[in-house]
Amino acid sequence: MKLEVNGEHRDVTGPTLADALTELGWGEARVATALNGAFVAKGARGGTDLNDGDRLEVLTPMQGG
Repeated sequence: MKLEVNGEHRDVTGPTLADALTELGWGEARVATALNGAFVAKGARGGTDLNDGDRLEVLTPMQGG
């Protein structure tokens, strides 16, 4: 399916957000996720189904202040 990931169009095969993160290389990374503008907690990613055309934002923590 086609997703927009951080503003770039990507193809993924996994049906859930957790599957997509693994496929995109963020499976074990500490990241925050938002799907179509709504925050998705880490514990909910495995039960969050994706649909063609969804917008996924993946944010990594930054050091500093």
